[in-house]
Amino acid sequence: MSQGKMAILAKDTAIYGISSIVGRFINYLLVPLHTWFIDPKSGGYGIVTEMYAWMALLFVLLTFGMETTFFRFAGKEGENEPMVYSTTLRLVGMVGLIFLVLVFSFIGPIAGLLGYSTHPEYVKCFAVIVALDAFQAILFSRLRQQHRPVKFMILKLSFIFLNVLLNVFIFWLMPKMFGSFPGLENIYVKYNYGVGLIFFANLFCTFIVSFGFIKEIKGIFYGFDRQLARRMLSYALPLLLLGLVGILNQVFDKIAFKHILDDKEYAQVQLGIYGACCKIAMILALLTQAFRYAYEPLVFGGSKDKNSSETLAMGMKFFIIFGLLAYLAVMFYLPILKYLITDRNYWSGLGVVPIVMMAELFMGIYFNLSFWYKLKDNTWWGALMSGIGAVVMISINILFVPRFGYMASAWGGFAGYGTCMLLSYFIGQKKNPVNYPLREIGGYLLLAALLYIVYLICRPLPTWLSLTINTVLLLLYVAYIIKKDVPLSSLPLVGRYFRK
Repeated sequence: MSQGKMAILAKDTAIYGISSIVGRFINYLLVPLHTWFIDPKSGGYGIVTEMYAWMALLFVLLTFGMETTFFRFAGKEGENEPMVYSTTLRLVGMVGLIFLVLVFSFIGPIAGLLGYSTHPEYVKCFAVIVALDAFQAILFSRLRQQHRPVKFMILKLSFIFLNVLLNVFIFWLMPKMFGSFPGLENIYVKYNYGVGLIFFANLFCTFIVSFGFIKEIKGIFYGFDRQLARRMLSYALPLLLLGLVGILNQVFDKIAFKHILDDKEYAQVQLGIYGACCKIAMILALLTQAFRYAYEPLVFGGSKDKNSSETLAMGMKFFIIFGLLAYLAVMFYLPILKYLITDRNYWSGLGVVPIVMMAELFMGIYFNLSFWYKLKDNTWWGALMSGIGAVVMISINILFVPRFGYMASAWGGFAGYGTCMLLSYFIGQKKNPVNYPLREIGGYLLLAALLYIVYLICRPLPTWLSLTINTVLLLLYVAYIIKKDVPLSSLPLVGRYFRK
């Protein structure tokens, strides 16, 4: 990877990472807020977990692979970039409108099928949110494609700040106003003691962010190329299948959980516990997302570069290095991080954290391995491998959730993504060999495993002592990174103080 590309990747990943990390940290404030005010025994957090799982699945359906398709065609030699962008916007916008018409036309049966016949407004709300989110995904992709991470960051953080403030109002300020405004209490109780209001707050924030895209939305008027649309849809169709089975690996357990267990109320409570604890494990998903935002346009934009294979190899190496760092940091400081979940009745699910985090690491590696078939326009390979992974994950959930509960769901994700990762590596090395630095990656894996074993041995010690030891262990890993691959002299801003 050239120094210029490495600098672009580092800078953009840093900005995307800052927006993701700061945003996710602010968003994490909702976890203690929700787990403090939503009684785990009520199953309210289970409703939140399930509805957002459905939204993730529908988001993949409504974007139908057009984010990656946009990058691929916008970076192709001979393509009219503005036309690619306009055509993409029109395709995604039209699918979103058709989706909304269908949902609102058949809202009764749909709400009943999902188990929300008493609250069909939840389904309507999420339908509008996901349609807007899908359209905005292309607008955000445009910012990434043009290497405009600052505006990307501002809009993402604006949504999160506003959403958090509205949630604070719903659960903290609103109950204090019941005496003066009795009607507020009726609204609060009507919508599952504030749970339903979370969804309306999300819709409002999504709508407000749309105003930040006025300039980008104007690109829709450039035109529509039917021939181009056919070629793009042909490329995107396997990606849709790939995305669907990929998202099923993430959300099937949450969508199907209460349908697998016979006791629906118990299942809703257990789903809430599982969903709350999974929030802690999402730090690795955050890292993968930040890396993807910077990495996709860089790889697709330089797909004809003779050094693209080297770019893929080094990108994989550094993702694993910092993915392991994130994994160790979360596990070493879990005794502190668990207090993000304020009600201790949720803590019974903390055992899923290391399993879900490792599944997220597998998913990130699988994403890095996926470029061999995307760059060669062989996206059906991705659909096939993800399909096999989804079958593994779904089978484990159906067979073992009735006996082992949400722990089986965590292991299902681990096995599903692990299968996808291994298939993609071995098939990819035959179809498009990349000289990954396996020896160097293996060194980091071995070190991380040894440090994790020491952590497990020291875990029964008093909390203050185990945290001290864990800090030393984490610093050892960081020191190894500095010594081997990221010397202090290469760091921005402070690097000049360490140069000879």
